[in-house]
Amino acid sequence: MDQNELRSFLVLSEELHFGRTADRLHLSRARVSQLIQRLERRVGAPLFTRTSRRVALTELGVRLRDDLEPHYLGLQEALARAVSAGRSIGGTLFVGFSTPLAGEMVMRTAGRLRAGHPELTVEVCEVPLSDPYGMLRRGEYDLQLTDFPAREADLTRGPTLLTESRVLAVASGHPLAGRRSVTLEELARVPLLTVEGSVPEYWKEHHRPTHTPGGLPIEQGPAVTNIQEALTLVAGGQGALLAGAHMPLYHGRPGVVYVPVEGGEPLGYGLMWRSDGGSRAIELFAHTAHEVARAMTRAGSPSQPARSGTGPEATGSFQADRSRSVTHRAPGA
Repeated sequence: MDQNELRSFLVLSEELHFGRTADRLHLSRARVSQLIQRLERRVGAPLFTRTSRRVALTELGVRLRDDLEPHYLGLQEALARAVSAGRSIGGTLFVGFSTPLAGEMVMRTAGRLRAGHPELTVEVCEVPLSDPYGMLRRGEYDLQLTDFPAREADLTRGPTLLTESRVLAVASGHPLAGRRSVTLEELARVPLLTVEGSVPEYWKEHHRPTHTPGGLPIEQGPAVTNIQEALTLVAGGQGALLAGAHMPLYHGRPGVVYVPVEGGEPLGYGLMWRSDGGSRAIELFAHTAHEVARAMTRAGSPSQPARSGTGPEATGSFQADRSRSVTHRAPGA
């Protein structure tokens, strides 16, 4: 059934005048007449009587109007409610974060949103290391601030918001622990802990490489499912952990030394959401997160992280990524 036919019929049944009906619908009189005639052919009988002086509903027209009007109005109201909800920024937004640095950025973004949009509630939760995209896919999160790379066909990623250098976590008694820095080639000297779970291979290779840039093999150490387990193994001399420069600040502990890594691609952070799950709230969060990232960069590193154990201080840095546009839209926005 053509929605234009139904709307023309209901407006004409109210106005009983082709000119006023045409004005309300922003159509020509000829077009209104055409639509009514087409509906009458579909029904198989006249719905209006027409003379040079008046237009009136037939008995069948009255019955069709009475049967049709509440359903048509219900459809319009349902659509209006859906549009209103889609454009609203109220409700609750569930946001995941993959690392403490990402969590700090999420909390700062939530605080700024709370001040300007108290009707929007933001709930935050950590993304499991062993399943970086599962909770987002299952709808437990609306979006998440995560460490890149991320190349998932059903998920949309925004621009990189922050980048940071890397550190290597080793046991305090390891020969590399006394170094001021290490190179990527020196990763061949120590087994790297791996991640067990639903983790894409491209992510593993970026965060836990199997070879140095020069082609030397990197021994793969025990598999872990969370950071605390990883640091326990590092302290016990079971392997090393390649991580972001924020680690000494948030995860300093006895027996573990963080050594800055020279060279290599920095770690990047950005937002991800389901490709079919965009909303104005997500768009607003993304825009605010970009502002927070720039503010964090202007303020500099949140602190100079002290190393646990002996050796020189390990420092890292992070900065906002300016290689992409500040403005980006959530799908469907």
